[in-house]
Amino acid sequence: MKFKYKKFRVPPTPAFPKRKYLLRPIIPVLITYGERTIGYEALLDSGTDFCIFHAEIGEYLGIPVLKGKREPFGGIVGREAVAYIHQVNLNIGGHQYPSIPVGFSYNVAPHGYGILGHYGFFNIFRVIFDLKKEQIELRPKRY
Repeated sequence: MKFKYKKFRVPPTPAFPKRKYLLRPIIPVLITYGERTIGYEALLDSGTDFCIFHAEIGEYLGIPVLKGKREPFGGIVGREAVAYIHQVNLNIGGHQYPSIPVGFSYNVAPHGYGILGHYGFFNIFRVIFDLKKEQIELRPKRY
């Protein structure tokens, strides 16, 4: 499966005066829980231990967010946050991946992207980041 990097226009900065845009490895996913499905964009983040989505996504799907397994996590800002792990189905590139553990958190930016991390994403796919072609390739791992 191949996806294009998401492009964001940015003004030049003193450190990067010729830069016109940023590329981010953000891909569309469909999240299903029970009978509900929602589309969401998620950042591929090899520095994240597990997948994390905003708690409002979980609420929309009918997930009792706070009843999940409590999992603390941290990030670049250095303060601890909490996610609640639930099993959901992910559809990536038209392929269904059932029973993926995802943390839903009230501590993420309300209009940000989901995060696809090691457990629940990178353990399923071999990921090839190709900045020159501006694409990401996902190859399901075979066990």
